[in-house]
Amino acid sequence: MSARQWGVLIVLCGAIFLEGIDVAMLNVALPSIRTDLGLSTGELQWVMSAYVLGYGGFMLLGGRAADLFGRRRMFLFWLTVFLLFSGLGGLATEGWTLILAWFVTGAAAAFMTPAGLSLITTGFAEGPQRNRALLIYSGTAAGGFSLGLVAGGLLTSVGWRLVFFVPVAISALILVAASVLLPREPRAARDGGPVDVAGALTVTAAILLIVLGVERATHTGAGTTAATLAAGAVCLAAFVAVERRAAAPLVRLGLLRSGALVRANLVGLLLSAGFFSFQFLVVLYLQELRGWSTLETSLAMLVIGIDAILAPTLTPKVVERFGNPRSIFVGMLLAVTAFALFLPVGADWSYLVMLPGLLLLGLTFSLTYGPLTIVATEGVAEDEQGLAGGLFYTAFQFGAALGLAAATAVNVAATGSGGPADLLDGYRAALTVPLAAGVLGTVVAATGLRRRGAAPVVAAPAPAEPSRTGTPATH
Repeated sequence: MSARQWGVLIVLCGAIFLEGIDVAMLNVALPSIRTDLGLSTGELQWVMSAYVLGYGGFMLLGGRAADLFGRRRMFLFWLTVFLLFSGLGGLATEGWTLILAWFVTGAAAAFMTPAGLSLITTGFAEGPQRNRALLIYSGTAAGGFSLGLVAGGLLTSVGWRLVFFVPVAISALILVAASVLLPREPRAARDGGPVDVAGALTVTAAILLIVLGVERATHTGAGTTAATLAAGAVCLAAFVAVERRAAAPLVRLGLLRSGALVRANLVGLLLSAGFFSFQFLVVLYLQELRGWSTLETSLAMLVIGIDAILAPTLTPKVVERFGNPRSIFVGMLLAVTAFALFLPVGADWSYLVMLPGLLLLGLTFSLTYGPLTIVATEGVAEDEQGLAGGLFYTAFQFGAALGLAAATAVNVAATGSGGPADLLDGYRAALTVPLAAGVLGTVVAATGLRRRGAAPVVAAPAPAEPSRTGTPATH
């Protein structure tokens, strides 16, 4: 890679690191925020729900906007929005202000993240160069989340508002560097074109309602959850109908004919469901049952961030030697092993007993996340790279919401009166959720081993030709 390409990669890695560290720090700071602002349980739940809704609900639209209106333009604009509203969160004195700020921050990340990913997939040559860039990028994302847990604990001990103000300073530096280093796009790449307004409205409404239904499933009645999910399904059906008839669809449905792309999104969804539900349960176990402090818990989980070291060093060699499908499959097997090791968790486990499972989970991410990103975007036409990235990140976000909702529901149902023995029973029962997600993900990943090459991504039709032609993908 040239010096300019390294500069671009560093800027984009800084942005994805910022997104990861921001979310992780807020998770750690929530108890302090609740105490200082006097938030009710419902308001506290809505703080995180607001980010999940903004991030998951607008991701697909954000990915397509990058393709239509320019990746550099979308990245810089939404990074600015991210900066402003993160700062507003730090100034919040009431719950509604924080919820609003965090919703817009999540929406800004939903537009910024796929724009950043597509800047990599279009700015680096497909093959070893792009693969290396994507593996460094994915390792940085994981490192941001892991370091955010520790940084959040340290900053919260000084004052929870620093959790919002520190990302403002980081994003300001990234914004200045990005303005200088990101290459300007030709005018043709920034002129947009016909916008599928009906498709944008229906798909955004569908994702918002489905994510809301899943994320709030454990906080609302069954009837409300069913009605929300049903409304989301209706909007999704309307979206499919609109896209079939649209002259310039927001999401070209032919893109979903690629078996490799669909498989990568499904495995990403299940990996996310398993990882985030597992992490949630381990944090509860350490803090509620063992009485560990926030900082002690954060340091204990930091070992998962080994991915940030292995992804750019070990994973490229594994992918070059064995290919993406095998790397993903082995990574999912390690995830199943990690989750299974925690099933018999005891009330007095030492950290050394927990360490192998946590290390395996870090190794899982190094072998799966980067290769999944490669497969989800490889062979896709340049003018649909933002859309492909948006699809992958939407699947990942939805998986997190689904896994957390399922684990919470099982944990609540299996916990009795709340004594130490009851808490332990609840954790053990809920740990079957990440295990089941891991097993399903492994099965889906195994289907990619049957063929040496991946199914081609169906290319968009050329303007002068009514028929669709396949564009071979090299995996």
